[in-house]
Amino acid sequence: MGEKLAQHVSVMLERCLALLTPAIERSESPVVVDATLGLGGHTEALLSRFSNLIVIGIDRDLEALAIAKTRLEVFGDRFKPIHAIYDDIQNCIAHFGYRKVNGILFDLGISSMQVDQSERGFSYSQDAPLDMRMDRSQGRTAADLVNFADRDELILILRKYGEEKFAPRIVDSILRRRAISPLNSTSALAALVKESIPAATRRTGGNPAKRTFQALRIAVNDELEVLSRAIPASLNALVVGGRLVVMSFQSLEDRIVKNFFSSATQSLTPRELPVEIPELAAKFKLVVKSSETALESERIDNSR
Repeated sequence: MGEKLAQHVSVMLERCLALLTPAIERSESPVVVDATLGLGGHTEALLSRFSNLIVIGIDRDLEALAIAKTRLEVFGDRFKPIHAIYDDIQNCIAHFGYRKVNGILFDLGISSMQVDQSERGFSYSQDAPLDMRMDRSQGRTAADLVNFADRDELILILRKYGEEKFAPRIVDSILRRRAISPLNSTSALAALVKESIPAATRRTGGNPAKRTFQALRIAVNDELEVLSRAIPASLNALVVGGRLVVMSFQSLEDRIVKNFFSSATQSLTPRELPVEIPELAAKFKLVVKSSETALESERIDNSR
């Protein structure tokens, strides 16, 4: 694991720090929440750069949390880890005695560590048990879903979370297979998905199992519903002048975040009125007018 930690590269690290810096520098005793702590790369950079900063690190993955605690113990009480899901952000902040914070950072999706640990069952390229839980201490697994969910639920999951147009064909293959024996391995599911998709489609767009694995992972971890609760909760947890930075890695997450940001930055004053009504004015403003992507140099150096 030490080797994996050394190889881990935090995504858009300098840009995230730059976006959070004005909010941090406004306060003599700033507090930032790293809502998706992972291995702690962003938090380590923040604590190293700002000597007066406290970071609350949230993660639902107990294994990642343990690694981050060891990595960041050098910062003492300035690092405050907590095992939780990030939609509980307001209670996490209150747990450490704070009402509001200066900055919040989200790095959404699956972590490199979770992909690299084949036994976690996130990767379709390695044979492993079908698990996919970010918190292995609780909840149903991907195997539970594929072996016990009914046809309609499985089709909905693949369509809603994987945008999989061949969802009925894949689900019918799953039902036939599980009637014979349980479907418990990643490689068996990946092979079944490939066989269920027309040959012409298999030749383009990468591994055909990608969408199915994404859909099951999102369903197992309730990711989009959690995100839909977490963004408004995070906005409410910011001080005046605070900043919320969110990195998303697929269109479903991106759409949710952009919709909340758009709503939060729109005035409700009727357009025909010549002046802004203070009670109806937007409570937030966009720092970045549109989304940003990693520079080409970073995409080359950090392909994930």
